[in-house]
Amino acid sequence: MVYMIVNPASKSGHGLEMWKELETCLIRENTDYKASLSEGPGDITRIVHELCENELSPDSSSVLRIIVLGGDGTFNEVLQGITDFDRVEIGYIPTGSSNDLARDLCIKGEASSLLSNILACRKPSLMDLGYLTYHDSADEHSRLHEETVSNSRYFAVSCGIGYDAAICEEALSSRFKNVLNRLGLGKLTYLTIALKQLILTKRGNCTITLDNRKPFELKSFLFIATMIHRFEGGGFMFCPDADAQDGRFNLCAVGPIAKLQILFALPSAMRGQHYRYPHIYPYAGTTVHIEADHPFWVHTDGEVSRKSSSITIECLQKKIHLLK
Repeated sequence: MVYMIVNPASKSGHGLEMWKELETCLIRENTDYKASLSEGPGDITRIVHELCENELSPDSSSVLRIIVLGGDGTFNEVLQGITDFDRVEIGYIPTGSSNDLARDLCIKGEASSLLSNILACRKPSLMDLGYLTYHDSADEHSRLHEETVSNSRYFAVSCGIGYDAAICEEALSSRFKNVLNRLGLGKLTYLTIALKQLILTKRGNCTITLDNRKPFELKSFLFIATMIHRFEGGGFMFCPDADAQDGRFNLCAVGPIAKLQILFALPSAMRGQHYRYPHIYPYAGTTVHIEADHPFWVHTDGEVSRKSSSITIECLQKKIHLLK
């Protein structure tokens, strides 16, 4: 049995069309499946949690096979519902606007071919998993958040605090995103919001602690991206050396860089060449603790629920079992 988790709204509604095509493939191949379609924020997490509770019996060694049809955000919601990562295998068919996870894993091609590869896979690839803990929370929540806001979240691609998270928070509720996505111009949404947030995002000072090393200060920081994979934000290679199996994070920390320089540095990040600019620093570690002087938006795989000034991020090595 495979369980299909579908975000019908992904790719501005094209996710539903793709699912109908894939369902035809499943029926033609006599594949035993059950499908669940999300209806709103938090729905996928609830569905996956219930699947784990019902299918993963404590007195058996059964494995739950899930195939996700959606974007990075959909994959992220699935992670929040998993109760035992060692007994869940996940296939991924990307239909999002960013698809940074698929980009780094070279998951591309026709959805039907990806489905066939997933169904035929008998030995999953292992991938690191990020775990974020909020130690405080501001009163301000995202304009598009789940009813229950947790004090922790998993992530597969990246976790960011500051400017990149502010872009994600506004994009999640943008009225123009769906329109531009239908026209194949979805990246214009992020470009417009990025320019706006470059002006609006308030900077601050913070201390960063990597593993058990001595804390250090980053003044007037714009954002800090803590990454498992190389890409975030629709193809920005903020951490060219990131390896999803090495049990550690790579960080891109942007300090007091001038706004005009950011306009040049960001395009160069598409090729991973942004570290030639001043005040952009690479770091690495298995555990990251950030203490800021005021709350900032925080994202996990582009999903934003709250602001925080104190977070800890841990790398759980090779916890995701990926079918591809």
